[in-house]
Amino acid sequence: MSNAKENLLLFFDRPTEPCFMQKGEEKATFDLPANYYPDKYKSASSTLANRFGSESSRRIPVRNIALPNLSLPMELPYNDQFSLFVPKHRQMAGKLIDIFMSMRNVEDLMSVCSYCQLRINPYMFNYCLSVAILHRDDTKGLNIPTFAETFPDKFMDPRVFRKAREVSTVVQPGNRLPVVIPQNYTAAEFEPEQRVAYFREDIGLNLHHWHWHLVYPFDAADRNIVNKDRRGELFYYMHQQIIARYSVERMCNDLSRPKRYSNFREPIEEGYFPKLDSQVASRAWPPRFAGTKIRDLDRPVDLIAADVSQLETWRDRFLQAIEDMAVLLPNGRKMTLDEDTGIDVLGNLMESSIISRNRPFYGDLHNMGHVFISYSHDPDHRNLEQFGVMGDSATAMRDPVFYRWHAYIDDIFQLYKNKLPPYPNDRLDFPGIQVLSVSAVSGAGPDRLLTQWEQSTMELGRGLDFTPRGSVLATFTHLQHDEFNYIIEVNNASGAGVMGTVRLFMAPVVDENGTPLSFDEQRKLMIELDKFTHAIPSGSSTIRRSSTESSVTIPYERTFRSQGSRPGDPGSAEAAEFDFCGCGWPHHLLLPKGTTRGYPVVLFCMISNWSDDGVSQDLVGKCNDAASYCGIRDRKYPDRRAMGFPFDRPSPASSLQDFLTPNMATRPCTIIFNDNVRVRSAR
Repeated sequence: MSNAKENLLLFFDRPTEPCFMQKGEEKATFDLPANYYPDKYKSASSTLANRFGSESSRRIPVRNIALPNLSLPMELPYNDQFSLFVPKHRQMAGKLIDIFMSMRNVEDLMSVCSYCQLRINPYMFNYCLSVAILHRDDTKGLNIPTFAETFPDKFMDPRVFRKAREVSTVVQPGNRLPVVIPQNYTAAEFEPEQRVAYFREDIGLNLHHWHWHLVYPFDAADRNIVNKDRRGELFYYMHQQIIARYSVERMCNDLSRPKRYSNFREPIEEGYFPKLDSQVASRAWPPRFAGTKIRDLDRPVDLIAADVSQLETWRDRFLQAIEDMAVLLPNGRKMTLDEDTGIDVLGNLMESSIISRNRPFYGDLHNMGHVFISYSHDPDHRNLEQFGVMGDSATAMRDPVFYRWHAYIDDIFQLYKNKLPPYPNDRLDFPGIQVLSVSAVSGAGPDRLLTQWEQSTMELGRGLDFTPRGSVLATFTHLQHDEFNYIIEVNNASGAGVMGTVRLFMAPVVDENGTPLSFDEQRKLMIELDKFTHAIPSGSSTIRRSSTESSVTIPYERTFRSQGSRPGDPGSAEAAEFDFCGCGWPHHLLLPKGTTRGYPVVLFCMISNWSDDGVSQDLVGKCNDAASYCGIRDRKYPDRRAMGFPFDRPSPASSLQDFLTPNMATRPCTIIFNDNVRVRSAR
């Protein structure tokens, strides 16, 4: 750990322990200037430095610099929760990101971080430092630990930590057995919503949502940090795919698709009791009881005073913009929502950020929806409660209402999509290319896909503050599938080799009542499985592709990657993309659960013309394999077509078969769930 910028990673180790205490496997300590110690430690600063420094194997000198004005970020109390959805919190975080980004070099950044780590709210500090490391040119090669490593309290039953502290205190490292995280602990089995708790509360799923918002922040002085290529469209598409995926998961468990949360005056039918404790805020996350209504907010402590009617006003302005196919600009003019960029403009308005075309008028509908729901248990702060799980991007997907809210948000986007003309055949077909067949082959044979439970292990030691050092492992159970291969038979009658984009989707064939889905319903439930470029020679050929190569997912090792797995040296080409690689759908959730009797789905394959799709650009490193939801770091989205093409627009076709052109093919498949648990093998 001799490289100066790698010292920044020590701030993620045991994040609430002061940075003058031992950090990392090397037991490194930061030697702070006397004026950096907070008042509560200042009188004993020399004693503390000698106490921890004498036991340290490496002491890191911290430069005494002229510190910037940190008054705004320090307004968030150290032991409060932090939310990107709360406007005041976003403002504070944006200022801290700007400060970290403006430091002249890594040494100055380390200096201001050592001062902030002792004073700034740990959740906000972690987020802002992570964003800065991702976007500074001199730190992009660093591997940020996963949020589950740093703050495991956001992802699992608090009883785990009591057991983990017992194990770490009593048993020496090397002899410690893993602590078991229960699979279902938030509600009784007779609660219908608990049937899909394994999905909503999946650690990897919630890490994906947190990491996506890390890569795509809301606010920063440098617009380039926020204004990434097709950011608004990515917000729409990533969440649209989450709703499609969750809808199919529910149908596999004999539940209906999410009921839209469209009437803000009606009670929220579902309650949610998260069973999470915050190690920073030192209190349990508040529940939401069934039948709770959102109410006007008056919380001076959060600088929030907002009426439910404001949500309705913003919603109505969105609907009017879609009706007019134009948005109102601050200068009073209107900008047309065209076919190519309209969804991106709407996405940036919906997830309000500094690149919103008219933030004052269209407001903050998506984010404030999260805020209203997250404060529904204590809207006027009379009980001194903090927000519920819907207020945090690392925990929001645990709550059933997240999917109801986003299903409604998606309905608004679909109103725009429905106003676009259907794709004519000449935009769908690839002349001369015929997809003769597509199939998915697993160990069980063709078109039989297998799922089951899998037990995996993760490291908790980094996030257990004020406990004995050493590894502490926890095992958890999650959905998993057997890997499979796509086999695509193609005939190229054009007389010459061409480049094609292979697009693979999967959708259910019947609804929750067993009735065949209409094509308009089915297309909105299409789950993207993969998208890749492939050379197609003249004549007949076969394309083989492993499910492990999906452009949507990242493997288990990257979702739960450990600090020591970063390849190459910091700053090297092979290391530069590693952090971005943490963004992606967890591969273990590529397929829906299916059923023990076999759940029918249809596999769809399309080969489109790469000359119409392709984006010519040099790529950064090798981390381009989860581009469908996350884009590519510092580059354009690698597909000129609309995200979700060819299913993002309505079609006059009466069925999927009626929709097909020669360059498309389908195959009925079955997802079979085996209700057993296998132990993940070391790989």
